[in-house]
Amino acid sequence: MADRSTALVIIDVQEAMFSYPDMKLHDEEGVMDRILFLLHKARSSGTPVVYIQHTEDQEYTKGTPTWEISRRIAPRAEELIVEKPTWDAFHLTPLHKELQQRGITGLVFCGMQSEFCVDSTIRRAFSLGYSSVLVEDAHSTFDNGSLSGGQIVKHHNSILGGRFAKLRKAREVEF
Repeated sequence: MADRSTALVIIDVQEAMFSYPDMKLHDEEGVMDRILFLLHKARSSGTPVVYIQHTEDQEYTKGTPTWEISRRIAPRAEELIVEKPTWDAFHLTPLHKELQQRGITGLVFCGMQSEFCVDSTIRRAFSLGYSSVLVEDAHSTFDNGSLSGGQIVKHHNSILGGRFAKLRKAREVEF
């Protein structure tokens, strides 16, 4: 049986991330396979699953096809979806309140994009007192002109890991 004080948090795995004809996420298929593995493991153990859904103009306009959470990891009716207008999933959202109401003190993070929403949310979770795990091989981003997506992921693992979150590979995560 799961420790219900821990939740899997899936950040911004939305159709927009897979809709750019000239851009592909670093290790896109591998990362998605590992997110699916984590989702299956969490659901099988009864671990709460929280989806973070970026909502703003352009690709993330509410109700548009690119705003939707990826069909590959479609939420179930009982799973929490929190819409956010900024990179930080706690800022201007009910996320902290929802987690507190559920008695959740530990968070396992995966999703998109490493240097924006994943980074901002993990740092804020640390400041709010959550015990966090960053699944080092289950978050991704795009090349940015200065660094490759792989370099950005590696950099954020080294910056966030050990300071703001524990690093674990997907296969090492226990629910």
